[in-house]
Amino acid sequence: MISYDRLWLTMKERGVTQYSLIKNFGISPAQITRLKRNESVSTHTIEVFCRILDCNVEDIMQYVKENEQE
Repeated sequence: MISYDRLWLTMKERGVTQYSLIKNFGISPAQITRLKRNESVSTHTIEVFCRILDCNVEDIMQYVKENEQE
């Protein structure tokens, strides 16, 4: 599973709010919701966030191995 928990930490460190993403950078609320739910987003979206936050991909997302339970 891809986790976007690092995105929220990076945003906090840089002082970027969800409101500013929507109002100042044109990010749609639906995209933010997808990221909150750890749903898939395009690589273009990841690139836009890297540009806005001046960071690397690993500052936004990480792969988390899901527990294999039966």
